[in-house]
Amino acid sequence: MKDNLAIIGLINPKSPENVGAVMRAVGCYQADEVLYTGTRYDRAAKFTTDTKSVSEHTPLRGVSSILEAIPQDVSVVCVELALGATPLPHFSHPEKAVYIFGPEDGSIPQEVADQADHVVYVPTIGCMNLAASVNVLLYDRLAKSEAMVTGDELIRSSRDNRNKLKVKSAAEA
Repeated sequence: MKDNLAIIGLINPKSPENVGAVMRAVGCYQADEVLYTGTRYDRAAKFTTDTKSVSEHTPLRGVSSILEAIPQDVSVVCVELALGATPLPHFSHPEKAVYIFGPEDGSIPQEVADQADHVVYVPTIGCMNLAASVNVLLYDRLAKSEAMVTGDELIRSSRDNRNKLKVKSAAEA
């Protein structure tokens, strides 16, 4: 198993648009897998919005229990506006983690949070949608990682082919 592992767990997501946007975030931030529970997404999956086809190389798998579907050496991190949770900016990410998010119209079940190693929240005014929360969490993990790749080669390989923007150097200005 990899030394650095990030799994996204979704509790009964209702919106195929949000799951598609989660898959795009997973592709951008190189998470390893997405697990989801419930039946609402399966019914709506035909309206998929995985615009980057991330699910072709990153597993998106329905499971009956996220906690039962992960390896034992993976830390469980619930991401929720929960009383007593740790603010995300103060959180140190484990090397191997499953990040569990509640549904758009509810929250993580108490019994899942009770089994978590950590519960964190994004300190916003009001709540973000599911996909936005996943993006912020994965960005925070990347920003705090020593393995972050930067530079012009990353920019060239990541940007849209219509984007030719370049920052002028002091000599060019």
